[in-house]
Amino acid sequence: MADTETAVETFLDKADAVFTDYENGYTDPDDALAVLESHVDSLRDDLE
Repeated sequence: MADTETAVETFLDKADAVFTDYENGYTDPDDALAVLESHVDSLRDDLE
């Protein structure tokens, strides 16, 4: 199991990147949600 703080920081950094890409018009809402879902899954795996 990865360090909880590190796992959460990594998730938040990746989530921020998705939001930035969406806000800048680089991705559509469906793709942004799919990427966020992937990041949530990764966070869950890291915390197990």
